[in-house]
Amino acid sequence: MKSKIIPFVFLVFATAVAVEQGSHVEYIGGTRSDVKSGTSGTLVTAHADSLWLLINGRGIEVPYRKVNLLEYGQKVDRRYAMAIAISPILLLSKSRKHFLTVGYSDQDGTQQALVFQLDKKHVRAALASLEARTGIKVTFQDDEARKAGKG
Repeated sequence: MKSKIIPFVFLVFATAVAVEQGSHVEYIGGTRSDVKSGTSGTLVTAHADSLWLLINGRGIEVPYRKVNLLEYGQKVDRRYAMAIAISPILLLSKSRKHFLTVGYSDQDGTQQALVFQLDKKHVRAALASLEARTGIKVTFQDDEARKAGKG
């Protein structure tokens, strides 16, 4: 009985540690047909050799040496609907969404892409970690994204 419990406890502990070191993301799209757009998960950059996406109870691994593109951008929206419903003063506020695209070649040499929406508080750490581990500089879509990513 003990021999069955130990691996289970180890798996639960390892998953908890990985999630703690990762960033909450939403998978927006890309070339993976096995992951639905809009699915939430955890992006883990703490491993030495690979980027991991923990989603739907499983892990998707992307070796850092296979990554060939890192792109960061923002989408800024005015809060028109909220301004109409609540107060015109909300037209002065903006909603920013933070997007990360990771391009890589799979084991067959086929180009793949993953697009994530990142939580604002994890953007800088995720970008810095990915640059350090892949050796690739992040491409910024515009000056606003550059400011937010380098801050």
